[in-house]
Amino acid sequence: MAMLADALRADVRGLAPGERLPSSRALVERHRVSPVTVSRALGLLAAEGLVVTRPGSGAFAAGPPAAAVPEPADHGWQAVALGDRSVDSAGVSWLLTPAPDGVVPLSGGYLHPALQPARALATAAARAARRPDAWEMPPLAGTPGLRAWFARASGPAAAPADVLVTSGGQQSLTTVLRALLPPGAPVLVESPTYPGVLAVARASGLHPVPVPVDRDGVRPDLLAEAFSMSGARAFYCQPAFQNPTGAVLSPERRAQVLDVARAAGAFVIEDDFARYLGIAASPPPPLIAQDGEGRVVHIASLTKATAPSLRVAAVVARGPVAERIRATQLVGEFCPAGPLQETLLELVGSPGWPRHLRAVRAALRSRRDATLSAFARELPELRVDRPSGGFHLWIRLPDGVDDTAVAEAALRAGVLVSAGRPFFPAEAAAPHLRVSYGAAASEQELAEGVRRLAGVLRS
Repeated sequence: MAMLADALRADVRGLAPGERLPSSRALVERHRVSPVTVSRALGLLAAEGLVVTRPGSGAFAAGPPAAAVPEPADHGWQAVALGDRSVDSAGVSWLLTPAPDGVVPLSGGYLHPALQPARALATAAARAARRPDAWEMPPLAGTPGLRAWFARASGPAAAPADVLVTSGGQQSLTTVLRALLPPGAPVLVESPTYPGVLAVARASGLHPVPVPVDRDGVRPDLLAEAFSMSGARAFYCQPAFQNPTGAVLSPERRAQVLDVARAAGAFVIEDDFARYLGIAASPPPPLIAQDGEGRVVHIASLTKATAPSLRVAAVVARGPVAERIRATQLVGEFCPAGPLQETLLELVGSPGWPRHLRAVRAALRSRRDATLSAFARELPELRVDRPSGGFHLWIRLPDGVDDTAVAEAALRAGVLVSAGRPFFPAEAAAPHLRVSYGAAASEQELAEGVRRLAGVLRS
């Protein structure tokens, strides 16, 4: 039987996969062996994976041996080592995920590439890279020229020494929250608010406490109540073109917010991400310009008005808290990349910078108005506020509508929008959608996106 098996192995190697071997009767006659011997030899080759036997049809050469599938690694030990703390990035990943091909992007927090200053950035980056010390370690707090520029933009109360250059607004939030508050502490936030700050706070072990926002910004009466009930020592807010509502904190409330924070012995974290996205007019000066006590920690970013990869921002703070924030950044990331700092400094110092901001303002005004007109035409029954700046419309849906289900159905219908629920730190006050008009390619695309969304809502 062994000799027959060896002979058959040689024969099989000369056959193509699926090619039929001679019949058992032919093998008996050729090799002058018994039918039992032939059967056993074929069984051995089948066990080796060289042939496939099919009752009533015969034996066939098998294909190349399948690669052994390795057993998946056992990572069960990691569940024990990591414990029950997790990082939930769902709210942020939805906002950062690009729309699939053929889907109209009515979500997103960055300008469409056609509105970004790509040529000016390329010129600024080339100049920055040619500097002899371009790739040396920059000053740990940031390049002096950029610190001075951010200080001027923050108002007369800020000096260049108060400025810490950072690697973007999101990194600034992470550094500031970790510097100001220990794990387990509460932090007051507007409700609704930017999901990214909720994700950072929870990942840092903090407990976001909601304070409602209306058309004039955060409500100072409820802010005072939240400080009293929670014992919090920090309040995060976006006074200019708030995300997602577009609200601008009114002049009366600006002073009240600072008074409430003073009474609570607390900091105000001012996220000034949208200062250069005004449409009807520029927003009021930053809150830090009214603060003479070092109570406001100001975060300034230009990413929204430029391009997503220009990850450079600044934190402006005074007093001991400034040193705490600097130390927290130093141990976390050393310092932002020098070439990016120099690129931004070249950009904002160029004659093209004010022209770019005027172009962005005009484009956002046109896009906002086109999107509002599309809603008035397609969905006149919905309440849509008219923001004076920023990228977003905050759409109130009828009671009982599941905004998450609407967003998922809209994506299937070819339009990407953001459900309102992730913007709320706790239970949502009502169902909403955030519709963005900055990321689409044109006003025609914006109108088409609203048309598709209307079809979803009607169904």
